[in-house]
Amino acid sequence: MSPAERRQMMLAGPIVPTILALAAPNVLNVAMQSLVSISDGWFVGQLGTVDLAALALVFPTQMALGMMSAGAMGGGISSSVARALGAGDRAAAEAAAAHALAIALGMAVLFAVVFVGFGRAIYGALGGSGGALDRAEAFARVLFIGCAAQWVANSMASVLRGTGDMTTPGYALVVTAALQIPLTGALTLGWFGLPALGIRGPALASVISFAIAAVCMLSKLTGPQAALRLRWPRDGFRWPAFRDILKVGLVACLVVILTNGTILIVTGLVGRGGDGAIAGYGIGSRLEYMLIPISFGIGAALTALVGTNIGAGQYARAQRLAWTGSAMAGAAAAVIGLVVAVWPDLWLGLFTADPHALASGRHYLGIVGPVYGFFGVAMALYFASQGTGEMIWPVAANLTRITIAVGGSLLALDRFGWGASGLYGCVAAGIVAFSLLLVFSTTRRAWTGGSPR
Repeated sequence: MSPAERRQMMLAGPIVPTILALAAPNVLNVAMQSLVSISDGWFVGQLGTVDLAALALVFPTQMALGMMSAGAMGGGISSSVARALGAGDRAAAEAAAAHALAIALGMAVLFAVVFVGFGRAIYGALGGSGGALDRAEAFARVLFIGCAAQWVANSMASVLRGTGDMTTPGYALVVTAALQIPLTGALTLGWFGLPALGIRGPALASVISFAIAAVCMLSKLTGPQAALRLRWPRDGFRWPAFRDILKVGLVACLVVILTNGTILIVTGLVGRGGDGAIAGYGIGSRLEYMLIPISFGIGAALTALVGTNIGAGQYARAQRLAWTGSAMAGAAAAVIGLVVAVWPDLWLGLFTADPHALASGRHYLGIVGPVYGFFGVAMALYFASQGTGEMIWPVAANLTRITIAVGGSLLALDRFGWGASGLYGCVAAGIVAFSLLLVFSTTRRAWTGGSPR
């Protein structure tokens, strides 16, 4: 499909087929990334409960890296490119691509400084101690020293998605993820004569696979067949181009911080029960994290579709795209949540046989799993909101979520003595509020081009 045909489909094609066509490569990529996450947990599980607890400690920050580079700042990049192309301004779209690469490199340096320089303090604050803390720090050092690979790969993938090209980034990331799984096993457990690096193995495998993906994306954007060329900006690097990305991307990163902050604080509260409780909760909440990329499979398409239609002044179509796509994501997440709520060991048993960890994970999924459909709707609308260029409502919705989840959990544990049931109930209530507020936000000014309706 030519760029012109793709743009016409985005602006005038039937809603459901258009979403499905653009989402399909992303969904395949998400499926592979989910397998990577599962395989990481399985391989580390072979090392023992302490290593599994270490992975649970570092997992929120690992997910923050992926969520910010692909979904948050990546959404800002995709939104900027899509809105420029929707308005027919190719020069602005190419400037956005160059500025996106500069932002990616800067963010990689920031992540390395924070999570390498202060990793031990961060994971210690989450309740990590002894061997679990040592191994979490070892994992983080490898991952974040090499995180430029992931930032560049995901940022350039977002440029391509902003043009409506979901195929190139989707399939490039699928292939590298397929390579990452056996590489993780080899580097973790010492297959094929490679050194057994233990907990560091999954981190190094991730860096290598994203480095390969980054080369693929850069080759596509600098090659002769590029729909949008990555080149030095004609007028140099300028603040307005940075601002157009950052006004969405930085605010979206705040949303990621709030989302991860909720998990981190709850992890710390669960940590009062010891390594087994952390490991079980970590496995359970890992599924919640995996719902984010599932929503991203549809949401990345929504960012580009909404951005292109907003840029072209087609607000009503942008709303219909968002509502339809979020319903699709919510339905998929609801099925997953209900299945693991009823049969939690289908998920938990993939990672551990430790009785304490299993009991903790079953408790969490039994309470939070039934509201995963709301979470799918909320995350799809979060990605769709990036396409509007306005992120006030997603931030407000997340602040509400964290207030209910964290504030309620502290009250449940320390004032009312409701234990883990009260804690997990507050997490579930926060998810529902998050979803309902984002549904309401689609009736406001950013989505209508005028007065709220």
